[in-house]
Amino acid sequence: MDTTVPKFALSLRERVCAFVEHPRFDQAIIALIVANAITLGLETSPAIIALFGDLLHAIDRTVLGVFAAELLLRFFVYRSRFFHDPWRVFDFVIVGIALLPATGAFTVLRALRVLRVLRLMSMVPSMRGVVSALLAALPGMASIIGLMALVLYVSAVMATKLFSAVAPEFFGTLSASLFTLFQVMSEDWSHIARGVMEQSPYAWIFFVAYLLIATFMMLNLFIAVVVNAMQSRVGEDLKAGEEAHTQSILDEVRALRREIEALRGPSKP
Repeated sequence: MDTTVPKFALSLRERVCAFVEHPRFDQAIIALIVANAITLGLETSPAIIALFGDLLHAIDRTVLGVFAAELLLRFFVYRSRFFHDPWRVFDFVIVGIALLPATGAFTVLRALRVLRVLRLMSMVPSMRGVVSALLAALPGMASIIGLMALVLYVSAVMATKLFSAVAPEFFGTLSASLFTLFQVMSEDWSHIARGVMEQSPYAWIFFVAYLLIATFMMLNLFIAVVVNAMQSRVGEDLKAGEEAHTQSILDEVRALRREIEALRGPSKP
């Protein structure tokens, strides 16, 4: 049986694998991502487009071609294992969206080209760690989101009953109250509270109690869950690093023992 072709294919795959896994290759891709982000930002300026539109579009198409070629090389190297890594799947989806035709019903996809910048999350190890920690915090965050939604709903019902006649533009309906209280929780609320307090002087009690519960307590719980997840992630990384370092030391000790035994030679009877 002639095995020349399989051996050639195997050696070619090994060379491509060494190429795509080289640190400088990742650095080049990161540089292209940053450059592409800059060009996409420049394309939002009509004046710059009028002067350098053709050049920017050419750079954009070239970078997209490089990204597509990179994914093809990785697919050639990893084959079915390509989709075992969530980050490679993420890159595949992002580049796939950018490759769709941005005409007709897909015109809106032109705005999604900027999603290619998100590939930095898969290319930069520190960003991958942060995203992984945030994903690990999602179960705890879901419980807090549910609790916050409950507090928001109860507060909106109370605000509608208390202030619908006083400030109908803010609390006239349950949906308006929900939106207003969400706005109070996320930005400056003094103009809303003062407008209500002009006709209902004791309204400050409601707003202060709501802010203490919804903003300070809930947001601090969010921060606590995320920080805990980050600390756990850092602890796991440190533990893995220590285990790898210990294992390397043990391997070196075993190698030294084998060398010493080989120098001693076979023991005499």
